[in-house]
Amino acid sequence: MKNESALRRSLTLGPLVVIGLAYMDPLVVFDSYGVVAQMTKGHVPAAYLFTVAALLLTALSYGSMVKAYPKAGSVYTYAYESIHPHAGFLAGWTIMLDYLFLPMVNFAIGSAYLSAAFPDIPHGLWVVLLALSITAVNMIGIQLTANITALFVAFQVIVALTFAGFMIAGLASGLGTGKLISADPFYHPDLKPSLIVSGATILCFSFLGFDAISTMSEETIHPKKNIPLAIFLTVAVGGTLFTVMSYLMQQVYPFYDRFQHADSASLEIALYTGGAFLRSFFLAGTMVAVISSSLSSHASASRLLYAMGRDNSLPKRFFGYIHPTLKTPVLNIIFIGLISLTAMIGELEVIYSFISFGALIGFIFVHLSVIGHYYIRRREKGILHVMRYLILPFLGALFCGWLLLSLSKNALIIGAVWLIAGFLYFWFRVRSLPDVTFGFDQNYQQKR
Repeated sequence: MKNESALRRSLTLGPLVVIGLAYMDPLVVFDSYGVVAQMTKGHVPAAYLFTVAALLLTALSYGSMVKAYPKAGSVYTYAYESIHPHAGFLAGWTIMLDYLFLPMVNFAIGSAYLSAAFPDIPHGLWVVLLALSITAVNMIGIQLTANITALFVAFQVIVALTFAGFMIAGLASGLGTGKLISADPFYHPDLKPSLIVSGATILCFSFLGFDAISTMSEETIHPKKNIPLAIFLTVAVGGTLFTVMSYLMQQVYPFYDRFQHADSASLEIALYTGGAFLRSFFLAGTMVAVISSSLSSHASASRLLYAMGRDNSLPKRFFGYIHPTLKTPVLNIIFIGLISLTAMIGELEVIYSFISFGALIGFIFVHLSVIGHYYIRRREKGILHVMRYLILPFLGALFCGWLLLSLSKNALIIGAVWLIAGFLYFWFRVRSLPDVTFGFDQNYQQKR
């Protein structure tokens, strides 16, 4: 029997939640606050509550599928096993937009901060240094990645708590509304529900990353127990943090229509509440957040490619390779590192469009996979089962579909081009390697 290398199981619940939070970036609440505050007329916390409630449905579906298929590959594996191998390829191909390009976004943002701090050093050099360091850490092993991200997430939490402390102290001294407890950020008689929904459309993407935990299934101890719980906790903890921080910012600085620059409104609030110290401390936290998110997103993307390579959806010799000593998909990690170098020339707006399109289609496939596996194939027909495996995932799929259709026209066009490229690749692979592909489908049919 051929002895193939496999991923090493070492992750427990705590490190999984840390990786999920690092991918999401605990400080991401500050990035979009100004824009959403203006969209919702000062009701960002209400929009966050709406978003959390909706994404907990997606987290629930991820948890259900991890219990059924505790393997690397995330939505690719779920659609492959529960719907059809071709659906699995389509799901994996689209979700790659999220996984492959998020490290690139992080490198672009990180290099921008570093270039601002050290203007004499070229922007491109920072991208190269970030790519080399993140790639090297992920090649060594997932446990090292988890340990480093744990330290970085801890620092981000310290930054967030420090920011919160300054805002609470400011409210106590009469700054802003001067009220620590108020229902105004959540409800106002004149508030239109459509404004909350519009804000949620943007805030939904603050949570991208909780799904990446599912790609660590083959490196997790007791994955059927720890992965679903970690996914749910990541959304719940992140959502609580985002809601509380946006609430405090709204209370300490209720003048949402007075931001000089909505994109960097959090920096204005930091300066307003804590002076130059808090502003500098906040910038340091943002840089750490970029690095920790880069580590997590890079690691997750390499596991998705590994799962697709192992099943021959992508060339197995390259993408399905595991280093015999390091027990990591080193070729995939290097491949993603090389792609991330395009941060030197890429436009962030275009990349964000890629990520949004891929993530939302991936979420839809997860919900459909729950229905396909539990309700259709396993015929789970009890009242509770119908609620858990049909109604809730159906509602989750509708919500994600609505968000998908709300994307900009350019995002939908870019996504359509990527899908066409995937169809062409799949057609070419079927024509050039018919035996491999048919065997792939044959194995699937035997499982039924």
